[in-house]
Amino acid sequence: MGDVRAAGPLLQHLPPAYFLAADTAYDSDALRQYLTGRGTIPVIPNNPTRKRRHPFDARAYRQRNVIERMFCRLKDWRRIATRYDKLATNFQAAVHIAAIVIWWTN
Repeated sequence: MGDVRAAGPLLQHLPPAYFLAADTAYDSDALRQYLTGRGTIPVIPNNPTRKRRHPFDARAYRQRNVIERMFCRLKDWRRIATRYDKLATNFQAAVHIAAIVIWWTN
């Protein structure tokens, strides 16, 4: 089950989004029902072992790649990848500085 158990409690504090793109680790009926109940369209590919398939938008799922690349670029900064800063405000400031530098150099 892994991270899928924590997905619901983490999402309940956020406003509902139009859709949620996640990988196959988040493919569970409970999470799909929770998202649908909030008015969010789940864009989660089916786990290969799933017997009952759910439809999902492959085109929207491909856009998840943009977010993955962004996190990869941020992790090029060792301070961010290793969570060097202990305080959340300092870590957030480091992420902002890294994002500005990445944007500026592209």
